[in-house]
Amino acid sequence: MADVLNPEQTESTPLNTELETPTLEAVAEPSEPTTETTLNPESASAVTDAAHAEGLTGEHQEEPDLSMEDFAAALESFDREQAAEAAAQAFDDSAIVSGTVIKLTDKHVVVDVGMKSEGLIPLEQVVDHTGTPKLKPGDTVEVVIEREEPEGGYLLGYEKAQRLRVWDTVEKAATEKTPLTGTVVGRVKGGLTVDVGIKAFLPGSQLELRPVRNLDAWIGQPIQVRVIKLNKKRGNVVVSRKEILEEEQAERRSHTLEHLEEGAVLTGTVKNLTDYGAFVDLGGIDGLLHITDMSWGRLTHPRDLVNVGDEIQVKVLKFDKEKQRVSLGFKQLTPDPWLDAAERYPIGARVRGRVLSVTDYGAFVELEQGIEGLVHVSEMTWSKRMKHPSKIVKPGDEVETVILQVNPADRRISLGMKQLLDNPWEHLGDKYPTGATVEGRVRNLTDFGAFIEIEDGIDGLVHVSNLSWTKRVKHPSEVLKKGEKVRAVVLGVEPENRRLSLGIKQLQPDVWETFFAQHRVGDVVKGKVLRTAQFGAFVEIAEGVEGLCHVSEATDAHGAPVKLEQGSEHDFKIIRMNPEEKKVALSLRAVSGAEASRADVEAYKQPVSSSTTTLGDLVNWKKER
Repeated sequence: MADVLNPEQTESTPLNTELETPTLEAVAEPSEPTTETTLNPESASAVTDAAHAEGLTGEHQEEPDLSMEDFAAALESFDREQAAEAAAQAFDDSAIVSGTVIKLTDKHVVVDVGMKSEGLIPLEQVVDHTGTPKLKPGDTVEVVIEREEPEGGYLLGYEKAQRLRVWDTVEKAATEKTPLTGTVVGRVKGGLTVDVGIKAFLPGSQLELRPVRNLDAWIGQPIQVRVIKLNKKRGNVVVSRKEILEEEQAERRSHTLEHLEEGAVLTGTVKNLTDYGAFVDLGGIDGLLHITDMSWGRLTHPRDLVNVGDEIQVKVLKFDKEKQRVSLGFKQLTPDPWLDAAERYPIGARVRGRVLSVTDYGAFVELEQGIEGLVHVSEMTWSKRMKHPSKIVKPGDEVETVILQVNPADRRISLGMKQLLDNPWEHLGDKYPTGATVEGRVRNLTDFGAFIEIEDGIDGLVHVSNLSWTKRVKHPSEVLKKGEKVRAVVLGVEPENRRLSLGIKQLQPDVWETFFAQHRVGDVVKGKVLRTAQFGAFVEIAEGVEGLCHVSEATDAHGAPVKLEQGSEHDFKIIRMNPEEKKVALSLRAVSGAEASRADVEAYKQPVSSSTTTLGDLVNWKKER
């Protein structure tokens, strides 16, 4: 058939092999062209070459006899060559032709463009961002014929045709800087592909005012862009969305600055959240809403109050025109709840609240928005055994408390929980009077004593000095063990200080009292040297009772010093006694003197063993002797 791209070329009429029998001469020397078939000398030469397929052409070779079949094949080959040559000459990559979609394959769209063979459009040129073809059989489509494929058919350019069709529009938009509306159809290296009639490249840096991490989220979104670079020869178009946004932002900023002043209340959109606050877009200019200015109460993170995209009202707290910095407040739109906190929360009032947080030293309880108080660990229970406040309350608990103290200036309220319970210390003195014997378990040992739990929440202290009459105890662990069950004597109760004093040695008689009751100054006693010092020697004169023999008293009857060695035993005379300070002064020298003898003492002690004997009785007795 005639080539649609070369109207002057007529279609060759096939030879009628039944009516005509062409000869070799007719092929070698063609007759005048007719209206049916036009053969020029060059064409005849081409046919002759086809007929001499066996390499028979040459000066001295004989012309072969061609059969009808050979000639018909040669003529058909010639027609194909002529049509291909004409089509090649007619291909114009700037000419747009219309065709009809015949079918779609897995790789191509087959299109009838009115030529001897169908055209093929690569499938990837006609799919949207979801991979769905935009064409279907029967659709009319505009394409550009790019070339004939060796295996048959023509390669068609759909995108190139689209580019040629809309190129004028794109050029005009680039010149006049007018925006184009397109759809993001794909992700490529460094940016996105946007369909604005033709596929344009949108760099990732030109998508938003701030860097965008997830470009894939924009695929399928309609956007407005501006042409920033154009190359018609290569068919490249580069667009920007950022330029449009910057212009819009500048316009909004100019309008916002007209109304921006300290104290103004504006409406903005939460743009970004950080640990320390939220950035709010006021219209072309961002302001910082610090976390401390979000709420009168406590916030752990700005997201507890707002989210990105929220539209909120804020108050301008500070505006630096030179640096274009704006500080915003949200809580300032409502009155400070601490202004009348003292009137609303009188001391002693019972209030309920929600536990916000628990620390080592107590729990914070929210009484209302912006008002919170601290329940110190010491105000949670009457017991001293509580290890941690978390054993009693946890965040989120609703608790009842008592107002103990209000300090609006420091924004502090002290709360108590144990005040709602009976105080076991109030009647402890009646329950455990002084001198009463109690029983309990050793709960803790310290350097200064041992704590004995006599009932739940009531601990008494046994001081280290009240552990033994006779033994010098340096640490309670020398006498007691943790967890051991012991008996003790109540020495005193202080309910206001929650103190209970106990003693263990008081369960036994006081050896010092017994000694002072049985001995008088002038008595000669037997003693054992426990330890020595430069000034004298400490001597054990009874179990648990020590006396001091000064170096000046450690002599014999002639005044010669006597060396008192540790562990040695001697007779000593009591020369002084101080019951209040539990001190006894001894003398070795006086034993050998004429003041008294051991026999006299022994004779005296028989009739005067009573504890009521006085020093005067001893003097009178000695005079009688």
